[in-house]
Amino acid sequence: MRAIRVASAALLGLTALTCTAPAALAQGEENITPFGFSVLPSTIAPGGQVTLVLDRDGGCKGPATVTSGVFDTVTIRARHSRATAVVDWDARPGATYAVTFTCEGISGSTDLTIAGGGTPTVRPEPLQHPHKGVHAGGGGTFAGFDLQEIGLGAALIAGALGTAYHLSRKRTSEDGG
Repeated sequence: MRAIRVASAALLGLTALTCTAPAALAQGEENITPFGFSVLPSTIAPGGQVTLVLDRDGGCKGPATVTSGVFDTVTIRARHSRATAVVDWDARPGATYAVTFTCEGISGSTDLTIAGGGTPTVRPEPLQHPHKGVHAGGGGTFAGFDLQEIGLGAALIAGALGTAYHLSRKRTSEDGG
């Protein structure tokens, strides 16, 4: 019985190692960074717009610089995780360009492939700032703020609490007090 448990644990560990090894090998030694990064989409037509994404969970706190031979240098500001870049119109279709993310002296790179010519067909989502919260208006609590309704609600709550207190005091005196 113990041998089955040991064999199962060994097989599970080997499977996990096998599944993670290709990703580590594909990333390469020079791309091991304390922060994640990507280019969306990874294939784009000349003149298209790409979104440069920086995952700051790992340690990049300050501004990050993104460079490539196919677009102008872009800076992702501190506390931001996205920026956009426009691919040069003269980028060679079918070519692959390195995109390098540098933050706090640490660099990592990924590839950007140029698709066939023509106008760009993929547009990234608009830049979002999730740290600023939701822009949803006043909401249900403050929308239509009315002092009369608040006063009436407070009076009803006070009346209910007073009635509950009175009834509880009356029962204890009837029970034996």
